[in-house]
Amino acid sequence: MSDFLLSILLGVVEGLTEFLPVSSTAHLRIVEAVLHLDLHDPYWKMYTIVIQLGAILALPVYFWNRLLKFVATFPRGENGDRNVFTHPLSLTLIAYVITAVPAFLLKKQIGQNLENLWVMAWALLLGGVIMWLVDALCRNPRTLRMEEMSLPQAAWIGFAQIASAVFPGTSRSMSTIAGGQLAGLARGAALEFSFFLSMPTMLVATGYDLLKTFRHSGDETGLAPLVMTTHNWIVLIIGATVSFIVALGVVAWFMNWVRARGFVPFAIYRIILAAIVFALLIRGVI
Repeated sequence: MSDFLLSILLGVVEGLTEFLPVSSTAHLRIVEAVLHLDLHDPYWKMYTIVIQLGAILALPVYFWNRLLKFVATFPRGENGDRNVFTHPLSLTLIAYVITAVPAFLLKKQIGQNLENLWVMAWALLLGGVIMWLVDALCRNPRTLRMEEMSLPQAAWIGFAQIASAVFPGTSRSMSTIAGGQLAGLARGAALEFSFFLSMPTMLVATGYDLLKTFRHSGDETGLAPLVMTTHNWIVLIIGATVSFIVALGVVAWFMNWVRARGFVPFAIYRIILAAIVFALLIRGVI
């Protein structure tokens, strides 16, 4: 497969799975294993970080008007009933900090799990079962809009997201959506908060990875390539662009789908995918 086709494929996979509750990390690792790629190669390692940034950019573009409204109404909120600790922007930051601190302390364990497809398969399976049960049981939400969220609800979602950081395959979206529903949020509110929480979480995580990349670009342990050819730049731009376009479409579609249909189809998909990965692992194919 040519680098251009591979870049399009990886960009589509990243864009499709980054914000759906199915784990983009697991999908990229599965593609890597099935196609016998080496995404730990210095160039491709940097490439996977950049295409994730492309997907991240879809969120502020899609939610631009909402972001401007939140900034304009900070800290009192649109109805004047919020404060500096309960405004949606503050709740997003609080949930992020609750997730980020333990994730940073456990980064060694996280790195080990990223290499383990068995961990990802189990995370896909258990996450699918949990999502199915939560969506079936949480039918009477008390919080219909993100603007109505409380500090304890945001804190709980932050704790729920820790699982996705420690166990790749769990999915940030799955953790925050299921956590939100358990805390009393409606599907739409849980999904929207999941998207907002993804912005600082993913931006800092990918920014940190890029910083490590460029900081060590001149030694043997660094991730960045020493030389970027025209070919390398074109492949990188293709992947980031495809990832952004696909992710933007997915976010718009997913918001509409969830309000009407829920998360059960994604739970079923996770369980089926986990079964396939287990079968491939047992047979030694991946």
